[in-house]
Amino acid sequence: MHPLLLNRCAEVVAEPLAYIFQKSFDTGQVPTDWKSANVTPIFKKGSRTDPGNYRPVSLTLVPSKVMESIIRDDTVSFLESSKKLNRYQHGFTRKRSCLTNLLESLKP
Repeated sequence: MHPLLLNRCAEVVAEPLAYIFQKSFDTGQVPTDWKSANVTPIFKKGSRTDPGNYRPVSLTLVPSKVMESIIRDDTVSFLESSKKLNRYQHGFTRKRSCLTNLLESLKP
């Protein structure tokens, strides 16, 4: 399902997707189709004839990305609200990144 189609048909597909998401949460399994992805080579730089100049990008279904985003947001919210994250945690936290991690590690 193309993201634009999903966006324009949100009212119609919201209930069936919510059912699929809930069923997946309850059973601990995701639909089989959501487990497969198309891997596409994306050119980085240099010679286009050198396979080493391409990086693989995994294209997954939009509904699985939506569900993944919901799980990530809820997990991070829980960890932040319950103060379970260490102050040295930089990945997947607001206002923190690889750069802030590097700057903190270089601080005297």
